[in-house]
Amino acid sequence: MYDNQSILRRMISIVLVVLGNILYALTVKLFLLPADLVTGGTTGIGLAVNQYTGIPISTFVLIFNIAMLVVGLVILGKQFALTTVISTFVYPIALGVFERILGNAALTDDLWLCTLFSGLGIGVSLGIVIRSGASTGGMDIPPLVLNQFFRIPVSVSLYVFDFIILLMQALYNPMEKVLYGIVLVLIYTVVLDKLLVFGTTRIEVKVISRQYEKIREAIIHELDRGVTTLSARSGYMGEATQMVFSIISNRELPRIEKIIRNIDPESFMVVSHVSEVRGHGFSMKKEYK
Repeated sequence: MYDNQSILRRMISIVLVVLGNILYALTVKLFLLPADLVTGGTTGIGLAVNQYTGIPISTFVLIFNIAMLVVGLVILGKQFALTTVISTFVYPIALGVFERILGNAALTDDLWLCTLFSGLGIGVSLGIVIRSGASTGGMDIPPLVLNQFFRIPVSVSLYVFDFIILLMQALYNPMEKVLYGIVLVLIYTVVLDKLLVFGTTRIEVKVISRQYEKIREAIIHELDRGVTTLSARSGYMGEATQMVFSIISNRELPRIEKIIRNIDPESFMVVSHVSEVRGHGFSMKKEYK
């Protein structure tokens, strides 16, 4: 049973990686290329190479991705290469197919709409691929190599490479297009960041109150949420007390606030966001004893 579940999860991941790359290619074809926008990553290099040499973007991306895949295989290992191989071939092939099928088709001529939907589409597609445990390949690999040899943070290298790629396209584009390109990169970066934590964010609640036992019981029985009590000491009076700690969903926040205020209106409560929670009741099934 475990093996079947493992195979099913792997198949679902592969399907999601393929769909993510197809969405990426479709976004580039319908919004980015018709508006002649500048962008970062492998696609941005492909746009610059196409401008100077006439080599089709899909052809260059395929050659570049294969070269980076070989580099990743040699330096980063087989496991990394296995998670990258799908994106290496699916994205450029899908882009080439869409270029032939759709021709000069475009959904809008509005530059702002093209910038917005290019950013949304690229951010969502990259998020799908990365959340599936795969790499998009191409320009993802050089920052990882630099990190391995020189300990340069991956995020820093990515931003530097994107800046250089935008400068390459600035040589033959008006400054206005470059500014749109910067907005595009910012949009897909924000969308990607949001998507990577989508569905995993939770609310952390810490409560200090003399009625901690009643609050603990109420959270367990009324919200059906786990609770941990932590030993604490007040800073001013030095009195020993207990702090109630619990993780809840976003929708449960108003309810737990009402429960706590009804029990002790003078309680001290701290509410904060956490990006991910693993364990029983969240990533694992609850166990009742």
